[in-house]
Amino acid sequence: MAISPTAEGFRAAFRRPSLALAEIMWRWIVGATAAAICVFGFLEYLDTLPVTNGELLFLRTRHPYLVGEAIAHILRGSLNRAVLAALLAALMLCILWMLAASLGRIATVRALLDYFHRDAARYNTGGDVSHVDRRGSAGQVSAKESREDNSFTALLRLNFLRVATAVAALVGLLGAAILAGFASPDANPRPGLAFSLFLPLAGFICWLWWAFNWLLSVAGVFAVRDGEDVVGAISAAVALLRERTGAILAVTTWTGLAHLVVFVAASTVASMPLGFAGLVPWRVLLAVQMVVALGYFASVDWFYMARLAGYVCIAEMPQALLPPLPPMPLRPTPPLQTSIDRDELILSDLPNLAIET
Repeated sequence: MAISPTAEGFRAAFRRPSLALAEIMWRWIVGATAAAICVFGFLEYLDTLPVTNGELLFLRTRHPYLVGEAIAHILRGSLNRAVLAALLAALMLCILWMLAASLGRIATVRALLDYFHRDAARYNTGGDVSHVDRRGSAGQVSAKESREDNSFTALLRLNFLRVATAVAALVGLLGAAILAGFASPDANPRPGLAFSLFLPLAGFICWLWWAFNWLLSVAGVFAVRDGEDVVGAISAAVALLRERTGAILAVTTWTGLAHLVVFVAASTVASMPLGFAGLVPWRVLLAVQMVVALGYFASVDWFYMARLAGYVCIAEMPQALLPPLPPMPLRPTPPLQTSIDRDELILSDLPNLAIET
């Protein structure tokens, strides 16, 4: 009897809420750290800005030109330090994310492997599948534990590649904006044409980033399960995608649709209190928006864990238990002609008969 990796992924997320909680914990710790650094860094930067009486006078006029000149004069000379501090903070946050993501992925993938190994008997619904060669069987658990350091190093390198891919995507978007800007010079501005050129380039760059990020994320499963290095983990992920494309597309599509439904619902709920902006205090509105945002982020992390569980199920289950691929439609081939057409002129024994005709 075939099993559904999508259903098994959701079932694992329901039965093991601690997995989603662990995913939420390390993601939210990194996010809270980044938010705290941004807020406190911005406040500290404002405290270091010197404001003279003349600049205060310009600001109190509320004239757009005078206010802009005052702000430009205030930021003059100190913006370079702010950019350098922001770059340093971004570098430290990337290192923190790589470490937290590596440790969190080791914990979640090992727990999912134990879950599918321990409950593998329930997949045997009448046929004995013990003879099937399953990659990552229970006999490899001790080997995985001995290669824990290798898994952490490989995950750290994979996460570094994910960060590098994101930076490359940002640089690519900047380059696409510059290229699209050439179509709208100052002498003959055509913003519509520039936007039409920028949109497909940006979409292609975002799609490439998503594809590489997804591949590196799935490769982390093999880095933990088999102790593969970076190249071996990426090769194993590509092989899994090539061999079980249908099952992977099913898991990705259904979890993506669930994510889309939650996003639409959260957007609707978040927009409803804005209609009472003049009647409700702003603190209440801010609290409602924060609760909705936290609930949405928690749901996204839960769906991510369900998708990861589906991928682990696909990698662990033998091909015989996965849903069969739909048969490819066969085009009817014309029957082979084994006889000779006696009326064909080129087969005649008379010379130049085809030319005379």
